[in-house]
Amino acid sequence: MESQCLSATGSIAKLSSFTILLLFLVSCLTFTSTEAYDALDPLGNITIKWDVISWTPDGYVAVVTMFNFQQYRHIQAPGWTLGWTWAKKEVIWSMVGAQTTEQGDCSRYKGNVPHCCKKDPTVVDLLPGTPYNQQIANCCKAGVMQSYIQDPANAVSSFQISVGAAGTTNKTVRLPKNFTLKAPGPGYSCGRAAIVKPTRYLTADKRRMTQAMMTWNVTCTYSQFLAQKTPTCCVSLSSFYNDTIVNCPTCACGCENNSTNPGSCVEPDSPYLASAVAGSGKATNSPLVQCTSHMCPVRVHWHVKLNYKEYWRVKVTVTNFNYRMNYTLWNIVVQHPNFDNLTKIFSFNYKDLTPYAGLNDTAMLWGVKFYNDLLMQAGPLGNAQSELLFRKDASTFTFEKGWAFPRRIYFNGDNCVMPPPDAYPWLPNASPRPTISLLSPVITILASLVFLLSYA
Repeated sequence: MESQCLSATGSIAKLSSFTILLLFLVSCLTFTSTEAYDALDPLGNITIKWDVISWTPDGYVAVVTMFNFQQYRHIQAPGWTLGWTWAKKEVIWSMVGAQTTEQGDCSRYKGNVPHCCKKDPTVVDLLPGTPYNQQIANCCKAGVMQSYIQDPANAVSSFQISVGAAGTTNKTVRLPKNFTLKAPGPGYSCGRAAIVKPTRYLTADKRRMTQAMMTWNVTCTYSQFLAQKTPTCCVSLSSFYNDTIVNCPTCACGCENNSTNPGSCVEPDSPYLASAVAGSGKATNSPLVQCTSHMCPVRVHWHVKLNYKEYWRVKVTVTNFNYRMNYTLWNIVVQHPNFDNLTKIFSFNYKDLTPYAGLNDTAMLWGVKFYNDLLMQAGPLGNAQSELLFRKDASTFTFEKGWAFPRRIYFNGDNCVMPPPDAYPWLPNASPRPTISLLSPVITILASLVFLLSYA
């Protein structure tokens, strides 16, 4: 009887272990990654829309449009690269406003040769100055797309594509799959194409509506972790009430080590600076940063400058340490609870970001056009500065415990490395008092006794 009970108990234990293991495996399979989620821009994405505008004898003509719905993240030079995989044996007969990087094997065609016969074509935008007969609206910007807030008119890119060896009706067309978007490097992950309601168009005289034969969308989201394994910017802090300047954390974006990684940085007074900038990494746009303790291409400095009776003032400085990059139409996003009482900003543009109703603690700042919208490469001109004037809120304002410093800062959509909170500049009368261990006096007394006894 006892052996039967033990056997039953063992079976239950094995069953419980199996159940736990099964639940664990199911949870792993159903886990949804949130690494592409941005709390300050929860709805930000790039949407790729395919509009089939007409049918051809062996396929269709479509207008492909990319919309950048990200509030502060843009695509800079050398621009976007779009790829996908055909579902069948489709070919691209012609393109307007873009081109594929490779033609592929089109040897089976006689006479008219397609523009591209690859199973997985890669498409890039055309350059500015392209002849007008090869352009359509919103094309030919070298793949550069602005952020939605900075320049919504240029946050879109389009091209026209004529597809052959494809379906010729809504029921026979097969949607492309495995979409990829590089901007210009990795960082974006794209979902599956989904058929949506056909796009409607208003004619030039605004008296008639037409619509696409068929429309499908693809949504791509950004992940900083996928874009690069190391950060690209850092934050330093200072204040008028403390002489301490809190620098960026050491090795925030990498460590200076010319012994194992020669040429990773260069000193500003080096006689080889010009040759290093024009070196082998220039073609690939690999960063060449100034040798610093943090090794970040960009640093944002937040200085609490002045204190008035009803206001307080901050100076923000963005410094470029990258000798190979001019940041065009750069921007920073700052999170601080006093942005709901921002009174004046000098020499920067400003737009409040309110991703959540009733919470106005985030601001987007960027340069003024033709004045400081271009952050020059590392050097005397490689910085942009502005001052912010805040009105004090008696219920929340304080200089204690680092309240006057930002909670987080983004540069061009990438989260910057902040100093640890315990390193923030403290008020002179609020500095953390050094704690004296009880062990130290005890050791001192014992050492004194031993010394006295030895000479007694």
